[in-house]
Amino acid sequence: MNGFLQQAFSSVWSIALIALFFGGSIFVHELGHFLAARRRGLRIERFSIGFGPKIFSWVRNGVEYRLSWLPLGGYVALPQLADMRGIEGGGADGADDPLPPISYADKMIVSVMGAVFNVLFAFALACVIWVFGFPTTDQQTTTQIGFVAKTITLPDGTEVESPAARAGLQEGDRVIAIDGREVADWGSLRQTLVSTTGRTADGAPRAVLTIERDGRSLQVEILPQIGGDERMRLIGISPAEPILVGDTLPNSPAALGGMKAGDAIVAVDGRRLFSRWQVEDLVQSHLNRDLTFTVDRDGQRVDIVVRPVEVVHTSDGRTTPSIGVGYATPRRLVHPGPVAQIREQFVQMYRVLSALLHPQSDLGIGQMNGPPGIVRVLFVTSQIDIRITIWVTILININLAVFNLLPIPVLDGGHMLFATLAKLRGRALPAKFIAASQSAFMLLLFSLMIFVSFRDVGRWFRDSREDERIERTYITPVFPAPNGG
Repeated sequence: MNGFLQQAFSSVWSIALIALFFGGSIFVHELGHFLAARRRGLRIERFSIGFGPKIFSWVRNGVEYRLSWLPLGGYVALPQLADMRGIEGGGADGADDPLPPISYADKMIVSVMGAVFNVLFAFALACVIWVFGFPTTDQQTTTQIGFVAKTITLPDGTEVESPAARAGLQEGDRVIAIDGREVADWGSLRQTLVSTTGRTADGAPRAVLTIERDGRSLQVEILPQIGGDERMRLIGISPAEPILVGDTLPNSPAALGGMKAGDAIVAVDGRRLFSRWQVEDLVQSHLNRDLTFTVDRDGQRVDIVVRPVEVVHTSDGRTTPSIGVGYATPRRLVHPGPVAQIREQFVQMYRVLSALLHPQSDLGIGQMNGPPGIVRVLFVTSQIDIRITIWVTILININLAVFNLLPIPVLDGGHMLFATLAKLRGRALPAKFIAASQSAFMLLLFSLMIFVSFRDVGRWFRDSREDERIERTYITPVFPAPNGG
């Protein structure tokens, strides 16, 4: 019963945070337009969170405030800026009254203020992260390679040699840049890799990694494969990390050999290690053969001899070599400055947007997150640490700011484009042209949003099924007592 109540409370808490941060991001954007319009003396008909028919509304000082059924954004109805009543859900009383025209400066200021408020909101949240810290791990903050996989699996199930192994990358190499773009941590490394657009003469994906090895800078050409559920560019590497023993299973070789929780594995048979995956790879190839583990224990180096044994690890009786170690992944707090946080988000957004528009990119619209995907990320992070949720919200707001400034009709950038074209030609653009282009692009954007949302839902179900499969399949190994005791 206590577990059920705890889970229910956790879910309610997550939903509240989603409403606060996701809904708040949309609200802040529209608030920027609203306050700018009031400041510039524009007529405001409606302030809506969501599109389409209203759920409920109220009118105050001639402005209708409403919550609408389609939670894909929001709008402030400003007929002097753009007549979008047909798209936004109908007009308010008096909408047909003749309205005085507004200046070019009015149009530009009101249009841009939504994005400005998103950036200001992101900056405020970045200050919270700066003060209270962001929980992270050594794997997330490094660009050093901890493990080079021998093979990777293609979407059709075929195993091929990993591009990293083929290119000669080594554990311990530190990635400095990809195709000349600097990478600061493992997240930016992955995002920069999947957004690369280089290709060989025969059209295969290609990238050039700048790495540091033994104090020397090297350029390594690598030919990524398209793999994984999301069919993105992969090369077969994972980050370096401290290899910390979290626990040892009863009667396991590690426990019998004297390995203890808190030990840091630094080498095996004299070979320096950078990742737990290197340990597992060595264990798999040394069944019933001694391995000498060098661990750091309270500042002292200790050698421990361990012999891997075969043990059942799945519910259907499959076996694998194991030493019975569970690894720990400690978190620590970092305090990045707010300007650095915002700059990094803009850089990554620019790289992804450039890749989406580049004809040689392997990144497509279907790999982006729509509202369901964003809600899922917020839900998951809210159950881990609210500071991670705040970090995601910063990302959402920078994305909202950049996306809305694209020169696409119905977006803020489209209003700015129309205003600029009218200014250059010396007279207003034809109303029918504006209405037709806004309707066409609204239909296109909604169709795109629905497509991405369906992909999000499909991804969610697929991941849930995989999590259930793993939970049903894998079991905690049980090691027999020595001498059958």
